[in-house]
This record gives sequence, C-alpha cells and structure tokens, in this order.
Amino acid sequence: MRIAIAGAGIAGLTTALLLSRAGHGVDLYERAANLSEVGAGVQISPNAGRILEQLGLGPALDHLATRPVAIDIRGAVSGRVIVSLPLAKAAARYGVPYRLMHRGDLQGVLLNAAIADHGIKLHLGAALADFADTPAGMRFSANDAPHEVDLLIGADGVRSKVRELISGPNGRQSSGRTAWRTTIPAAKVPADLPRDRTTMFLGDRTHVVIYPIRSAREINVVAIVEENWTGEGWSEPGDPAWLAVHFRGVSPLLQDTFTAAAGWTRWYLSAVDPLASWQKGHAVLVGDAAHAMLPFLAQGAAMAIEDAAILVRCLTRANTDIEGALARYEVLRKPRVTRVWQTARQSGTIYHMSPLTAPFRDATMKTLGGERLLGRYDWLYGWRQTD
Repeated sequence: MRIAIAGAGIAGLTTALLLSRAGHGVDLYERAANLSEVGAGVQISPNAGRILEQLGLGPALDHLATRPVAIDIRGAVSGRVIVSLPLAKAAARYGVPYRLMHRGDLQGVLLNAAIADHGIKLHLGAALADFADTPAGMRFSANDAPHEVDLLIGADGVRSKVRELISGPNGRQSSGRTAWRTTIPAAKVPADLPRDRTTMFLGDRTHVVIYPIRSAREINVVAIVEENWTGEGWSEPGDPAWLAVHFRGVSPLLQDTFTAAAGWTRWYLSAVDPLASWQKGHAVLVGDAAHAMLPFLAQGAAMAIEDAAILVRCLTRANTDIEGALARYEVLRKPRVTRVWQTARQSGTIYHMSPLTAPFRDATMKTLGGERLLGRYDWLYGWRQTD
C-alpha cells in the first residue's frame, strides 16, 4: 500500500518502522522543519519495550536508558518513603525491562532507524492540509503539492489535524493542571536523592516525579500543579518563584532538588476522549491524536507504540480491505486504551488528595505493600500483541 503518516514523533516513527517491516511504502510528513528534543523524560514500560525490542532497537535503547530498581512513593512534606514498588526484576516478571529515557533520545533511536530504512521517506517542514476521502484512498496537499495515498495515518498529537477530519474539532479536554519540567545534571542534585529509581513525592493537590535519564547522567523532574493556565506550547518558560508557592514547606530533599534546577518549562495538560471515533474512510488515528491521556501512569508513549503494532497487524491480515482493517483496529484497541486512560485520570485524583484524605491513601498503600501494588499493574505491563 501507499501510506502517508502525519507526524514524526514517537507514534509516527514507530508506525512507519512497523509498516515498512511489513512491506509497505511509507511517506512520513512532519510539520516541523527539524526534529528537536521536545519534552524531557519518558518511561518505557515493558508492554511498549517488547515492541521496540522486536524492531531490533533493544541495544540502542539500553545504551541511553536507565533501568530503575524501584518506584519509591514519598510524602512531599516528610520526605519519608510510604511504599516502594520493586522493579529490579521487571525483566524476569514481564520478559522485558522497564526503561527510563530522555524523550529526545527515544525519538533519536527511532529516527535513525527510519532514516536507515529504505521503505520510509521522511518529509520535514511539510504540514498536511486539504484532506479529501476518495473511493481509492485519501487525497491531501503538503507544501501546496497534491498527493493521493491508500491510507492516511494521523500521528500528529493532541492538536491533530487528521482528528478534525475524522471526528470534528474541539476534541481536547482541559485538565486544570500543568506539568513543570526540568532536567538537572546528576552531580548537582542532593547526594541523598536516589539515582537508580523513580521517586514520587505526593503533596497537597500536587505531586513531583523524579527519575534518572541518559544513563543516570541527568535527573528528570516533573512537578504537577493545579492551575488554570492554558499555554499552547510544550516548553513555555516557567517562573520558579511562582512554582515555589505550590511547594512551600516541602521536605529539604525536595526543596534542595528544586533549588538545583537552572530553569523550568511548563506544559498545559489536556486529554482527548478515547471514545470518539478513530477512523473514517481511509484515515485513522494513533497515539495522542486518538486518545491523549494524562501522564499519571506514564503510558502515553507506550499506548502509541502499542497502537502502531496492532494497526499494522490488522492491515497485514486484512489484505486489501483497508476500511475493515481500520474498524478492526479500533475494536481491538479501544477497550484497553480506555481502561488505561481512565486509570491515569483516577491516579491523578489519588495523587492530588487533600491533607484531610491523604493519610487514608498513605495507610492503604502501606498496608498493600509494594509487591501487591505492582501486581495490580500486571495487566498493563504484561500485555502482549496477542492479548
């Protein structure tokens, strides 16, 4: 098939690689003139890592990633560990390790593989417009030049233009929260901040996630706060003095980590309802374009990678029935994605409990213990394409 993909992020690059390996020719269109490092850290849980390893990317990932031994959940004020979820044996438990990376490094691994793949043509600075479904496929323009393909895949993120074609405008939902992000050289953070695990601090309607990236040479910090700011960019400058207001009175460990940061950016958190349609005619959505979710399960990238695998499997099995394959893809993916989407939203509610209810949450976590808490996510991390 002649296939066009809008968007060369994690979703688009993974989809392009899988399609090419299945024998299809792919034109990958990216509106940006160059692919820069957007965002900060990304967690590659085993359910997604399994697919990337099947693409032969495991060694490249391990060269840049850190494998966490645990997820420690602490009180933001006390600094004490509430519970620790063991991840050291994730590879034995799920068949694939849990990895922490810089998002730009993951995109770089995928991009290098796409450039080396003769079945993929990458077009930068090429925004798609003027979409039209035809009996033979999809027609669109890129840089004022007309194109026609058998299939158009929208991997163009939360502000997807392809989604507008399929399900109409206004697909984004406000969360009332923002993510403040920074990366800090590991040598500059407090000596007692662990470098071998993810550390989460739960505060008063706030939480902070900290973990090592780039082989633990840098520390990724994400602070989630409740505010009505609605900036459009991924990396809007953030005033650390304003952020400090939300974290007044936190533990010295967390305060010293914040002090070590040279600068912050903030990102408005929004979501896309996964129950809306993902496909229409010869167009289909993957990743955030279909179901952008809040980051409280660290599954946004993982769900995009899973989408790519299932979409390609459906297309391969359907032969020439493209519309039937797209319908099958949506039927297969929606239940799982919806469960993950809803669980991520529920996790945000749990993390942001008030000081009145937080003690009950903490007591429940302690009673369950880390092993049982991790076991509650076996359905998520242990997923395989045959599920």
